[in-house]
Amino acid sequence: MSLLSSLARAPRAALPRTLRARLTAGLVVLLAVASLAVGLTTVLALEGFLVRRVDQQLTAAGGRFPASLEHGERPDADNRPDTRGQSAYTFGARLKGGEATQAAVVRDNTDAHVPLTDADRRALAALPVDERGHDIRLSAVGAYRVVAVRGDDGDILITGLPLRPVEETVHRVELVEAVVFGSALAVTGVAGALWVRLSLRPLRRVTATAAGVARLPLASGEVAMPAPVPDTDPRTEVGQVGAALNRMLGHVGDALARRHAGEERLRQFAADASHELRTPVATVRGHAELALRHPGPVPPEVRHALERIQSESERMSTLVDDLLLLARLDAGRPLARKPVDLTRLVLDAAGDARAAGPGHRWTLELPEEPVTVTGDEHRLQQVVANLLANARTHTPPGTEVAVRLVARTGRTELTELTVTDDGPGIPEALLPEVFERFARADHSRSRTAGNTGLGLAIVRAVVAAHGGTIEVASRPGRTVFRVVLPDTGAAEADPPIVTQA
Repeated sequence: MSLLSSLARAPRAALPRTLRARLTAGLVVLLAVASLAVGLTTVLALEGFLVRRVDQQLTAAGGRFPASLEHGERPDADNRPDTRGQSAYTFGARLKGGEATQAAVVRDNTDAHVPLTDADRRALAALPVDERGHDIRLSAVGAYRVVAVRGDDGDILITGLPLRPVEETVHRVELVEAVVFGSALAVTGVAGALWVRLSLRPLRRVTATAAGVARLPLASGEVAMPAPVPDTDPRTEVGQVGAALNRMLGHVGDALARRHAGEERLRQFAADASHELRTPVATVRGHAELALRHPGPVPPEVRHALERIQSESERMSTLVDDLLLLARLDAGRPLARKPVDLTRLVLDAAGDARAAGPGHRWTLELPEEPVTVTGDEHRLQQVVANLLANARTHTPPGTEVAVRLVARTGRTELTELTVTDDGPGIPEALLPEVFERFARADHSRSRTAGNTGLGLAIVRAVVAAHGGTIEVASRPGRTVFRVVLPDTGAAEADPPIVTQA
């Protein structure tokens, strides 16, 4: 079955794929079919014409030469076969009683005896006596065109002319046609390919525009749409496609512009709301702390309410700060650019995580030399702290969390930070949106008190602002967050490449 399927796929795989190749191949194939038809028609017509000429010569010659062969039975000086007016290599044979008695060929105005085999004799005896030309092949002289007529003595006279000149002429014409048609096919193939390429140039412009749109990051941010296709002639198929594409690009551009405007309004609203909420939240928190410090007796119910107000105001303050940070990062606010000792940041963050999660097992793998990157120290510290807090809060006690820092050298300097835990893993349904804002996991990674759901979103935004990438791979028993930072971050960078596995 595999052999049969391979044979079935072979012709399909050999067919040209592109439209240009198909059009060129179709043009060449059509010309080849037309050339073959013209060639066959010409060859057959020429061959028929030459054979008719031979038949006319045979009819004009009559049976004089084969009739004179009977004198060969009593030859003398005045009684010899008549070769006058006969073409060279004219064949003559005389049949008497169904048997060939004499056979000769004219050579240099004399006759030459032709030896006949049994097969030759049978072939001559089988010729119909209809005074029409027939093809026959004799072992001694080759292919001949012969005519059989009845003689005066009741015998059969056969006259023939060789077909070799006809065959040579036909073969010469076939060779000329093969050279001419082959050259025409080659020239047509090259010229057709150039013409098709020139004719399809508008289609290539349409394809290039569509490919440019396909490469654009349409998910978020402002998108600069490519220039419209100039080929919009409604009288041509390509012009109709170009006009339709331009209309589609216009609709897509309007939709993207509206989406971007909505994102900007939402981002501005988040920034304004976060900024405006900072003061009242801080005021509520301050009054709660002041009330708790009152020296007089406070009823237990009131104290509990004040403690809850203080706790929630602290959480609200953290949430407002995180939203304001994300809004600033989305707006492209420049970060600080100075050398940062990433090794020290990892050590400090690991120490804080160990103190906050004594039930976890924390391991570090750091290079011997300090790893330094260019960026915002406070924001990079927030990245490391959020990754470790995420591993701590979403895994049970006893989970091992490994932090690894590696500096890779090559054509570019890269720093790789990985945080690996052997916890229950991230649910598969959550992986595509794990870096989104307010993403919530199921019970295996349930949200604990104080978590805003913005930690990983901040990690992605900060890494992107530094020109880096972040990816996550998770399965039960192993979750890996991998951050790659270049030696020099960019103030305004594209969103990081986020992959899940």
